[in-house]
Amino acid sequence: MTHQMKSTTVLGAGGFGTALAQVLAENGHQVQLYARRAEYAAVMQQTRTNPDYLPEVKLSKNITVTHELEEAVRSSENIVVAVPTAGFRDIVKAASVHISSDVRIVHATKGFDSTQYQRMSEVLCEELPQVNSGQIAVITGPSHAEEVAKRCPTTVVVASYARETAEWFQDLFMSRYLRVYTNPDVIGAEVAGALKNVIALGCGISDGLGYGDNAKAALMTRGLTEISRLGVAMGASSLTFAGLAGIGDLVVTCTSQHSRNWRAGYRLGQGEQLEKILSASKMVIEGVRTTLAARHLAVKYQIELPITDAIYHVLFEN
Repeated sequence: MTHQMKSTTVLGAGGFGTALAQVLAENGHQVQLYARRAEYAAVMQQTRTNPDYLPEVKLSKNITVTHELEEAVRSSENIVVAVPTAGFRDIVKAASVHISSDVRIVHATKGFDSTQYQRMSEVLCEELPQVNSGQIAVITGPSHAEEVAKRCPTTVVVASYARETAEWFQDLFMSRYLRVYTNPDVIGAEVAGALKNVIALGCGISDGLGYGDNAKAALMTRGLTEISRLGVAMGASSLTFAGLAGIGDLVVTCTSQHSRNWRAGYRLGQGEQLEKILSASKMVIEGVRTTLAARHLAVKYQIELPITDAIYHVLFEN
């Protein structure tokens, strides 16, 4: 499959959206990077940087930053959705009228929809009736935006129900420093990517309390068991959780200072109030919302998630 300079759109100019736009631009694609705030789009387009999220990175000449949603998606062949869960449905709904039926879509959002606790690919299917589920994929795995943007060696997984779509995005993103694997297990990839943020909050709390590495290793290992238990109940393959989407992403999010969920947990462990931590962060702490979703899903699928429950009590019940 060859990709002549096809136009590709990235919705969401946060850290990961910008990092993925850079990868695509360096692979020779013309990229439209959509930023929600008009003034921020203008700053990025003029300065060729993303000051709030990736200040050190110089944007490729192949990237055009825009605030016009219609212009961004209208003639696009590939769309990457990299917006937080809170704004995900709204932006897809707004873009839907301008999206053609032969588009391929990959999302990079780790979490659940806040209303019905759907996975993000389910939201895409619902809001884009012109697109079938085989045109949709998810990209996940241990991939901090800061490191992808600095071209550190990184591996990710693209999961799709249609092998052709997974391989299409594999070709699109694969580069000298970004290795892309494919997987047919969309449910497993999405569940693992969402729930590891909850466990990362727990690991941060543990570190903030000074509980050490033994405790953290136990939390991560038992946390993986919980993630896997919920995923399998939802229809995932247990093998996915032993791979990059599962243990890979869990390790990087629970042990890295880049991890905003770990940092938020650490500050909680040090005695700070949740409201203060959330209001001070420019970036979204997805794990907080995901804890609510996981608790809801545990009831729905009648399974035990003891670590998630404990984190819920810390976050929402003092």
